[in-house]
Amino acid sequence: MTHPTPTPVDSHRSLRWILLGKAAAGVTLTLAFAGGWWLRAEGLTLGEYQNELKRGSDPRFDWRSVDKKHWQALGRAGDDSVLANEERPELTDARENNSAGCATGMVRVKGELRTELHGEATGEIERIQDGACTDWISKEFPARCRTFDAEKIATEVGKLPTRALDFCMDRFEYPNVLGQNPMIVVTFHEAEALCKKSQKRLCNENEWTFACEGEEVRPYPYGHTRDATACVVDRNWRPFAEGALSPRDGAGAKAELDRLWQAEPSGSRGACKSPFGAYDMTGNVDEWTVSVRSTGFASVLKGGYWGPVRARCRPATRAHNEDFVAYQQGFRCCGEADTSVPAPRQAPATPTAPRMTPPVAGQADGGAPAAEGPRRRGLGPTADLSTEWGQAPSDDELEAIGRARVGPACAVERGVALPGRGSHGAAAFGALVLAAALSRRRRSSA
Repeated sequence: MTHPTPTPVDSHRSLRWILLGKAAAGVTLTLAFAGGWWLRAEGLTLGEYQNELKRGSDPRFDWRSVDKKHWQALGRAGDDSVLANEERPELTDARENNSAGCATGMVRVKGELRTELHGEATGEIERIQDGACTDWISKEFPARCRTFDAEKIATEVGKLPTRALDFCMDRFEYPNVLGQNPMIVVTFHEAEALCKKSQKRLCNENEWTFACEGEEVRPYPYGHTRDATACVVDRNWRPFAEGALSPRDGAGAKAELDRLWQAEPSGSRGACKSPFGAYDMTGNVDEWTVSVRSTGFASVLKGGYWGPVRARCRPATRAHNEDFVAYQQGFRCCGEADTSVPAPRQAPATPTAPRMTPPVAGQADGGAPAAEGPRRRGLGPTADLSTEWGQAPSDDELEAIGRARVGPACAVERGVALPGRGSHGAAAFGALVLAAALSRRRRSSA
């Protein structure tokens, strides 16, 4: 049996189809890579993006507007059980037993704060801690250390002077209720006014630092080894949309907060507890404090938020004026202690975060599981600072948010598209699906 000899026309036609197939495969792979890059840039996994598409414009959470300025996430959209997880502050006081000499809902903070030998602005203790890091997660911004040498820190800080402090601090971030989410989108002056309204005051940065680190100068409130499951930290950073929070009480602001929110209700993680019993001092949301320095802004942010930042007790963000407002900013209040009442003792540090049973436990989208304890349907930047070695802390938050530009009022000027809502998002996801389909087809035909 003889086979027909291919004609030049047939050969050219076959070659053309082969070239077209290769070109299509190349375009598909390019789109797939671009889609993967876009998902990483948006801080989303493929599964999370699919959920975004399924949900469409439906909100993830129910939100409450406070005074037409601030916002508080109430719970998962359509979930009425969240209120059952809240607890009256007096009941929390009775169980925690660390509020002697303080008003309801506050913890007593008494002891000796280690201070800088050459002044508040030298960053000496941070350098001591950095020099005692034995296991770096990354030395690049934002530099994060997994394990610190506790003995080395104790030896070095033991040479520094101390200052006696005795005061009271809210156990949780405002509104200071176990099981409620922190209130956000608040300026420094508004935080001061809300504390005053509660017959309290905004904490200064030294008070906040001491309440977090204790007399042992712990890098983390729970000890010397970073545990990503202890506090709400190291979640993927999601770019924010320019101007989305203006007006603050608008529907656009609510939608943007719903997209970005990755924090959890106060007290969700029992391990995220300072030696004095204050919860969520690192991670969850940034907290306004009053600067103790004679120069610069009066406003200082402490603690870091849910993103991949240092989230330690000592770092501070100093670059924002008192009118700056962002989606991850909250605060807690301080007050005067009744010094005639003996103060409770500090809790001892542990080598790693304690596996405590929290009063409530929660997990936000894409986040690490909460510490051991009963599960609940919980909720779920100013980044903290990276310092130049040997210098006082400086603000590197802008690097953490994609080297955004900041104007005179410290308002962010970088705009991005919302993930899962626009044509670019759909194209990226479509490219991934197309690439997977073509790959399966090539394998089946091979």
